[in-house]
Amino acid sequence: MAVSDSVGGRSRNLILAAMIFAVSMTFIDQTIVSIAVPKIQSELGLSSTGVQWAVNAYLLSLAALFAFGGRLADTLGHRKMVTLGVIVFAAASALCGLTPKGSFAEAWIVIFRVVQGAGGAIMFPAALAIVVQTFELRQRGRALALFFGIAGGLTAIGPLLGGYLTEWTWRGIFWVNIPVALIALVLIFISKPVTEYKAAPMDYRGLVLIAAGVALSVFGFQQSNIWGWHNPLIWLSIAMGLVLLVVFYFVERRTRSPLMRVSIFENRAFTTQCLVLGATNLVFIPVFFFGSEYAQISLGKSASQAGVILLYFFIGFVIASQIGGRMLDRAGAKRPVVLGCALGAVGFYLWAGKVTGLSFSAQQWYIILSGAGMGFMLGPSSTDAVNRASRLSYGEATGITQTVRNYAASMGLAILGTISVAQTRNHLFNSLVARGVPAANAHASAAQFSASGSGSGSLGSIPQFFRVDFAQSTQTVFYVMAAIMAVAAIVGLIGLRGGVQEEAPAAVDRESTDAPTN
Repeated sequence: MAVSDSVGGRSRNLILAAMIFAVSMTFIDQTIVSIAVPKIQSELGLSSTGVQWAVNAYLLSLAALFAFGGRLADTLGHRKMVTLGVIVFAAASALCGLTPKGSFAEAWIVIFRVVQGAGGAIMFPAALAIVVQTFELRQRGRALALFFGIAGGLTAIGPLLGGYLTEWTWRGIFWVNIPVALIALVLIFISKPVTEYKAAPMDYRGLVLIAAGVALSVFGFQQSNIWGWHNPLIWLSIAMGLVLLVVFYFVERRTRSPLMRVSIFENRAFTTQCLVLGATNLVFIPVFFFGSEYAQISLGKSASQAGVILLYFFIGFVIASQIGGRMLDRAGAKRPVVLGCALGAVGFYLWAGKVTGLSFSAQQWYIILSGAGMGFMLGPSSTDAVNRASRLSYGEATGITQTVRNYAASMGLAILGTISVAQTRNHLFNSLVARGVPAANAHASAAQFSASGSGSGSLGSIPQFFRVDFAQSTQTVFYVMAAIMAVAAIVGLIGLRGGVQEEAPAAVDRESTDAPTN
């Protein structure tokens, strides 16, 4: 049955609102928790490793289980899975906020952060598949521009919201998800989205392989800044993860009812969009981390003020995402994707050129331009990739693209974090030597301060030369981000074809099109 015949335009908008409320929690939680880390650690008495995993456990679980969530949505029903995901996510959020003090605190918060990630991984592919099935092909660009525009904007709002909630209580950063979840559940109940799905057995062998492969690789990336790249366990973890992913690919090609129909990578446009999304998400999540660090250390802003600065990125992102979505509907994906990546490259390059001046007013327009570039391409690229799948595989395609995005974000944080630490250490060493500090002492101090940010709990006590040194390292990171966006533009320019896409033929569905609806 055609979804567009069963619901009116008003109902479609209600469905879209329900899905936006549902996924908004997953985006906020990608950035909101990092702001509250100092208070969480001090109040609960967590170790440095424990508080790191209070942040990383969510991202690790999310990345490892996206493919599983997409397959569940396509085989058990999208509305069921988005409802289940919202409930699991909200319950885990409540329990994170109720973390008790004492010896059990560390295990408690890490475990329920993992459960949060699992809820998000179940929820997101189902939600996006509902939106894609609800809107006709020529309307999806505009609908998903709103979907990704608001969701992406909430990623930027995370640090700001986290700063204000933390001033009340750090537990509020988790409890804020509960009213959002309730609104989502009410809207889902009222709108009753109808989608097609195909019952099929679960490929548990594939699930174990991809979950373990992604988890091991992401774990290696996340631990690189803690253990250091010289630690052989880092390379062993990443290598084992990659080997398992290669094994997963070949196993899935021979599996009758696979977790992931890997033959979709034979579609040139889908593979190109995955490469573009992978490249740009080396930048998208990391920019909030490095931008916030720069604002607090180099510009001397509070956590809340740093969040306000990142809203300039959000302004550009939201406006451009709406233009990009309409462009997708009218002319296809190539133009907004290539234009967005190119604008992002220019924006990050110009932003990098101004950060060492330590003047926010000189940077703000380039921050907006960087956000606009990302907004132009992110929605159209994600939408075009999912459109390449058949109607009964939208959840699976979303699971693939989200796995790629989260994998890349973890890699970007690891690689760019390493560059930042190395550059800060070098600049700080030179500054200390220039001030008469013996080379051995300068080397030790530079290594200590570059690994710990300011090396002090008080932002006001950061010396001016360290602010400049950190700004210089941030400049290098932003130049690298500009180069990555430029590479993504070239990939899109070469790999994508112009023109408006047609609906994927029903013949590419897994088995038959005699599918139930929910």
